[in-house]
Amino acid sequence: MEIPSVADKWSGGVNEITIGATKDKGGTRQKIITIGGSKSIPFMDFEGNPGHKPVIAMDVYDVPPEDWPETLTKHYADVLDNPAQWAKKCVEQYGADLICLKLEGIHPDKGNKSAEDTVKTVKAILAAVGVPLIIWGCEHDEKDNEVMPKISQAAKGENCLMGVVNQDSYKTLTATCLADGHCLITLAPVDINIAKQVNILVSEMDFPLNRIVMFQSTGALGYGMEYTYSIQERERIAALTGDKMMSMPVICDVGHEAWRTKESKSDDKEMPQWGPRDERGPIWEAITAVGLLQSGADILRMSHPMAVATVKKCIDRLY
Repeated sequence: MEIPSVADKWSGGVNEITIGATKDKGGTRQKIITIGGSKSIPFMDFEGNPGHKPVIAMDVYDVPPEDWPETLTKHYADVLDNPAQWAKKCVEQYGADLICLKLEGIHPDKGNKSAEDTVKTVKAILAAVGVPLIIWGCEHDEKDNEVMPKISQAAKGENCLMGVVNQDSYKTLTATCLADGHCLITLAPVDINIAKQVNILVSEMDFPLNRIVMFQSTGALGYGMEYTYSIQERERIAALTGDKMMSMPVICDVGHEAWRTKESKSDDKEMPQWGPRDERGPIWEAITAVGLLQSGADILRMSHPMAVATVKKCIDRLY
């Protein structure tokens, strides 16, 4: 690509957010992660500071996932019933920058696990790994509002990234993250206006803008990725033009969405013309991730070790 002789200069940029806290900051993490800081369109650093490298958070579930294909579960077969060891494997063997604990098991229809059990899981993961932790609720508002405050208190001082909050249910988790020193994920269902509104509502509770990460419902390759891409592209341009309520870094739920598609899950015998599932599935996840990187994603939630390794190489090359 030929570099323009006169590049665009932007008046705004993406906020820098730090996740995790080391001992000197009151936490126990061995490393912290800083995201955001970009003052340019993704990977066009001739326009300005490209900011911090995007990072990968590998998913760990509090219960064994029921809908994962064998292509995916075989990499975690020895740890699926032990979230702490699962997290340790993701960090030590697969190079996860962060761990995202998905609290699927607290959902009333998927186990209805108690807050007490979940706090034990969180503490076990914090003890097992030294990377920052993302804690993602079950997205059942009533149950999340019951469980997440207790988790927040148990992890006080660790500066976790917690979520998600939406325009109908944001006060409880916002207040507890404010009190316990955590960062917060704001959810919008692929709608830039709702995204801005949720950020405004949260900020009106005096929650700092530099502790908010935005989440648009993510679409996988072939299943609405272009909608997510276009919204996130608009969010980045809004940030660069100075809109303070759209200047937050972005997280994408790549792994969960990519492995829901029939193309990644279908058995080789069902669709032999699609090629081997062991290759097809990771490629589906990796392509989804790389596409969304170019829209401005700062954190990618991912699942398959091969896809993670591929995307890490891509990020290194682009930076």
